[in-house]
Amino acid sequence: MEGKVVLVTGANAGIGKATALGLAKMGATVVITARNQEKGLAAQREIQQKSGNSKVELMLSDFLVLEQVQQLASTFVSKHKTLDVLINNAGLILSDRKETVDGNEATLQVNHLAPFLLTSLLLECLQRAPSARVINVSSDAHKGARSIGKTMDELNFAKGYSAFGAYCQSKLANVLFTRELAKRVDPSNITVNSLHPGVVRTRFGVDGDIHGFFGYMLMLLRPFMSTPTTGAKTSVFLASSPAVEGVTGKYFARSKMAEPSEVAKDDELAKRLWDMSVTLTGASW
Repeated sequence: MEGKVVLVTGANAGIGKATALGLAKMGATVVITARNQEKGLAAQREIQQKSGNSKVELMLSDFLVLEQVQQLASTFVSKHKTLDVLINNAGLILSDRKETVDGNEATLQVNHLAPFLLTSLLLECLQRAPSARVINVSSDAHKGARSIGKTMDELNFAKGYSAFGAYCQSKLANVLFTRELAKRVDPSNITVNSLHPGVVRTRFGVDGDIHGFFGYMLMLLRPFMSTPTTGAKTSVFLASSPAVEGVTGKYFARSKMAEPSEVAKDDELAKRLWDMSVTLTGASW
């Protein structure tokens, strides 16, 4: 990974930080994003120290605000001409429905709309790389979603919100986005794949984001979950391995190609989600 530039979103903790560390150890220039400066700087220092690589940069952005996603892209473009690997890792799950300043349900925005917009804004940087890779961190939780909302209100869970339902839909959106984007870019220039990192013991879903029965079950299961380092292995593999050179539009688990749900392979659904996402984010492709 020497000479390559990698951007990992949501990398101040958990799988994102472990992914950034793994790629920094390989010699990549790694740009991490965080919404909290103090936590971001702490993660940056830790990754630099543990990897022995000083080429670790921090860029701040809160995906709950699409304007900050645009600012993140502008900052990145001002510092880097090319982007070899984009890892859309940042994620969120909330017990209670929250609407962002952009009018979107928060889980949908952070997990899907923000990375959708960011990828569009960084497309030219990806195209300038000789062989770029876009990696979307999804989850087998996508199999819990039967479809995505047919209307903007349904997509945003305006009624009947559930934490698990919104999360599963957002993870399904990651796979659908992956498959559709893979069809829209030149595969000899950019490959796009999604992955299931496993059930990982991180700070995800804590800090008051999840409570009630779901939060209780998450707490009980936490000791049996794998470590962030284990969870990051597939992301690192997809970002660096020559074994997946030219492989695109696929879903991976444990560093091997896996089958997503049948609904995740629905091309018409992927196109519909794409069009709705463009409307909600203002992204131009």
